[in-house]
Amino acid sequence: MAIPDYQTAMLPLLRRTAEAKAPVSIMELMPLLAGDFSLTEDELAERLPSGVQGIFHNRLHWAKFYMTRAGLLQTTKRGRFEITDQGAKLLASNPVKISNQTLSEIPAFKTWFKGSQTVSPLEGVASSTIPDVTNATPEERIEGARKELETNLRAEILDRVRQMHPADFEQLIIQLLVRMNYGQGREELAFALGGSGDGGVDGVVHQDPLGLDRVYIQAKRWKEGNNIGPEAINSFIGALNIKKANKGLFVTASSFSKQAREHAAASSLHVVLIDGDRLAELMIRHGVGVLTRHTVEIKTLDEGFFDG
Repeated sequence: MAIPDYQTAMLPLLRRTAEAKAPVSIMELMPLLAGDFSLTEDELAERLPSGVQGIFHNRLHWAKFYMTRAGLLQTTKRGRFEITDQGAKLLASNPVKISNQTLSEIPAFKTWFKGSQTVSPLEGVASSTIPDVTNATPEERIEGARKELETNLRAEILDRVRQMHPADFEQLIIQLLVRMNYGQGREELAFALGGSGDGGVDGVVHQDPLGLDRVYIQAKRWKEGNNIGPEAINSFIGALNIKKANKGLFVTASSFSKQAREHAAASSLHVVLIDGDRLAELMIRHGVGVLTRHTVEIKTLDEGFFDG
């Protein structure tokens, strides 16, 4: 049998995850799923053009990713995952197949896909929800694929960040700020205060060696849907006033309510809010918690060579 596409792999992957009865990884399920599809050793050895990842592993990853976004699977610690109540309910209905069309009917997936705002190769989903890429240029298709990969990465980063211990999350924010060259990019000028914080703040970055210019940080990991309200913003502003500070950075892995953003904007202090989506974007841009797997080189015609 040929290597299945990622949609064909969805239902068997969901079944095998349910049978595990404990969080599992793609690598643990691969031998079982390879048997389900009667794959040969040669087929399992086939790799993507980059040579970095196996084709079957890659397709299982995407099947798992989309089902996670639909709420059928959920990520646990260290990249493992398990079936959700919704996933078990779908299995109990004895579906013949799970496809992008199946996922497009699930509200959680609709919400995620609408928010991703990117070109997607999810063939089979209603055309009203997927941009038409049939007339796209090769460069546009490459850019669309890049955006989808980054959307996937942002979602995976947030899944992992939301599972971090609060102290580790505070340290992550400090590391990101140093990588962004705050505190002159020097680790000794940025501190996570630990514990319950220091007077209502979780960290501080000294913009100069003498500490004359300081940025105070509040870091609230909080899970998706548990949004930061105006009370937390007002408390942080009060802590900044006590410290006679005029700059503050409030970071969360969730989101801020409209009222929270309004209170921050109305403050006489300069309070910057970073939500989960923005946090993941900054981590990718500044190389925190991510690795570059490979770089694609695209060549174009040198007109000067032929006109000379």
